[in-house]
Amino acid sequence: MSGLAQEQMDAIIDQHFVYEANDDVEGILSSLTDDADHEVIPSPMGAIQGHRAIRSYYEMLFPCLKDGTVTPVRRLYGEDFVVDETIWHGQLADGHALLVDGKTGPIDLRLLHIFNLRDGKISREQVWVDLALIHQNLGCTIA
Repeated sequence: MSGLAQEQMDAIIDQHFVYEANDDVEGILSSLTDDADHEVIPSPMGAIQGHRAIRSYYEMLFPCLKDGTVTPVRRLYGEDFVVDETIWHGQLADGHALLVDGKTGPIDLRLLHIFNLRDGKISREQVWVDLALIHQNLGCTIA
């Protein structure tokens, strides 16, 4: 049980998103527990754990996405978790991170984050990406 109020959960997650928006890997790591689990579905890296692996993920991701803005959609709260839905708008500079190698261009990323919180930090971040929307944005043919 986190024992955090909704406003406290919002503050932790919003700060994490600020770090992401600024490509601040050290800030991101400071918002996570040392043993944090991180998974983006789909991702070329799969499910990972711990600061070293999470650092590698963000160092791979940040060069791929540029000029992003975010439109919040909704948040749902549990005792020690938050479900956050957003749409990221920006430029895909390298499609590798989103499993669309060789593709670039403007995209909208519909994202569903599930955050677990412990001791005032994020202990688990799972992100579901709407890959079909990315394919639509980039004119990919879905086989």
